Amino acid sequence: QVQLVESGGGLVQPGGSLRLSCAASGFTLDYYTTGWFRQAPGKEREGVSCISSSAGRTYYADSVKGRFTISRDNVKNTVYLQMNSLKPEDTAVYYCATDFHAPNIWYDPREYDYWGQGTQVTVSS
Repeated sequence: QVQLVESGGGLVQPGGSLRLSCAASGFTLDYYTTGWFRQAPGKEREGVSCISSSAGRTYYADSVKGRFTISRDNVKNTVYLQMNSLKPEDTAVYYCATDFHAPNIWYDPREYDYWGQGTQVTVSS
């Protein structure tokens, strides 16, 4: 059974850091593209970052470039999102998702097949 489970969210002060994890079961993450998305209240779900299969090319939204880093541990079958210099506008529910068909537009959530349940990130003083 294909399953993605996110963890690592929480409350952090502006300027702080968090590392989100996305653990996969039922398939091998390295074979597919995995993305991180977020959704704030009243807003559409937006692409934050993704890492491609095998070669591990990485992509980032302009709003997080230089602050967030996506990575993958093939032994643990887990993808991470290291988030530094967090801002209040980063507050959202963060989701990981996998595309079994190689997305044409990495930041389009409609391209992705399987989703985790989400983890809340709140940046506030």
